[in-house]
Formats: sequence, structure tokens, C-alpha cells
Amino acid sequence: MKLGAHLMRFDSVPPAALRDELAATADAAEAAGLAWLSVMDHYFQMEPAGFDRHDPMLEAYTTLGYLAGRTETVQLGVLVTGVTYRHPGLLAKIGATLDVLSGGRATMGLGAAWFEREHLALGVPFPPLKERFERLEEALQICRQMWDPADDGPFEGIHYQLAETLCSPLPLSKPEIMVGGGGEKKTLRLVAQYADACNVMAPTVEVLAHKLDVLREHCERLGRDYGEIRVTTSHDGTQLLSGDVDGFVEAMRPYAALGVDTVILRPPTTPLAVWVRDAVAPAVAPVAAL
Repeated sequence: MKLGAHLMRFDSVPPAALRDELAATADAAEAAGLAWLSVMDHYFQMEPAGFDRHDPMLEAYTTLGYLAGRTETVQLGVLVTGVTYRHPGLLAKIGATLDVLSGGRATMGLGAAWFEREHLALGVPFPPLKERFERLEEALQICRQMWDPADDGPFEGIHYQLAETLCSPLPLSKPEIMVGGGGEKKTLRLVAQYADACNVMAPTVEVLAHKLDVLREHCERLGRDYGEIRVTTSHDGTQLLSGDVDGFVEAMRPYAALGVDTVILRPPTTPLAVWVRDAVAPAVAPVAAL
């Protein structure tokens, strides 16, 4: 099993120092052998999660472009892009560009979006949930078509109509498509039908096991091989903050038994580079041995 880091807060250093902080974090991640670096896709910091909306929040794909230039091995992605934030044709183009400039290390993480306040604040349409899921499904279809070298023809959906799906240059690796979320009727069905990977957030291992059973059922109904889907989940890594690597590894053992490929850790308030170097790095090798 592998470890990744989710860079979801940028308030530990002043804005003028963020460039150097991200560079140091990328260097530390590569030195530690982390498999994954991701950022959030939000206009504001998440007030419903207990943050101040005035806290810094960097634009996701600009940040990933910078990280792509600082790294050579780590997989890069957004956890996850709300389908409402960008037109899906443009999003597919952005994903292809990130893949080319990172040397084939891009993941396209997609979700239905949820943070209404930031949409209203910046004048971005926020349709009802049912429509957002319809748009998410069409966006997944558009990404697959945009990255298909044999199909640059039109796309005719309910919500999106593209006269051409030309994408040049094509991505180097046909970026992994990840769907984030644990909704059992819609989200996990979309994972089974379209995704190469999923990020399922669950409060306990038992809940995660149930969600993965539901995903298997969707795969069976659709004729999809469940084993083709890379499973990831998020974790706070609390034990690592106190240096308890052994305790963390034991906590990860049941995740490995479920077939989780990557556990993606969320940072505390400490500087990101320090957290990766001092807290996360010591756990990489022991977790890989699970």
C-alpha cells in the first residue's frame, strides 16, 4: 500500500512564502517516495469544515502545474474537481496539458460539487443536485472522448454540446479518471461505469468496506472488473503527528486488507514541507510492506 499527501491548506506561511513552501513540499514528497500529491479545487477555503473562508486557497490546476515542474515521479491530481467549476471540454484540455507537462503523471479527479457559497460568491451557476450528477456523467463521457485519438467528433449531451472534441496534444498516458465520493446509488455507479480510480471517504474501516461492497455490486451489474479500479481513501494520520509510526501502520493494516491502493493524508496546521518530511516520510516504507 502507498501513501499520498493532500495539500488542502495554505495558511502556515505568508503568501509570499507559498512558492518556496510548495517547492520544499514537493521535494520532500519525492525524497520520501510518496505516490501521490493532490490539492483541493475550491475558490474559498471550506467554511463548513471549520476553516475561515478568508484563509488562503490556491487555484488547483495552476498549483498542479507548478508541482509538475518540481517533481518527476509523484502522481498529481485534484481531490476532486467539482463539475460546475469549468466547462468539461476545457477541463479535459487542462487535464491533457497537465499530463503532457508532467510526463504522464496526471489524474483527473471529478465530483458533483457541493459548496454553494463559493458559487454564489463568484457568480458560478450551481444547479440542483440531480442536474449536477447529470453534468458529472456527461463530463466523464467528454473526458474519455476528448482523450480518444480515434474520436474528435461532436458530443451531444443534455447539458453539453461540443461541435468537436479535438485535443492536441493528446495526453501522454490518457490520464487516470478518478471519481470522488461515497454515494451508493449515483457516485459509486459512476465509478463502476467510467472511472479508473475512486476516492472513498469513510469515517471507519467498516464503512469503507461496505462502500466497496456496493461498488463491487455496481461493477457486477455493469460487467466491469472491480479489480481494474484503483481504490484510494483519505485519512488524518493522527498517530504520525506524535511520531507513532508503529501505531499508524497497525491502523493501516485493515485498509490494506480491503485492497486500498493509496491512503491520502490530510495535513495539520504545521508547514507542509515539515509535515511531509518529519511526520509522513517515516511511514512510507513500513506501509509499503503491508
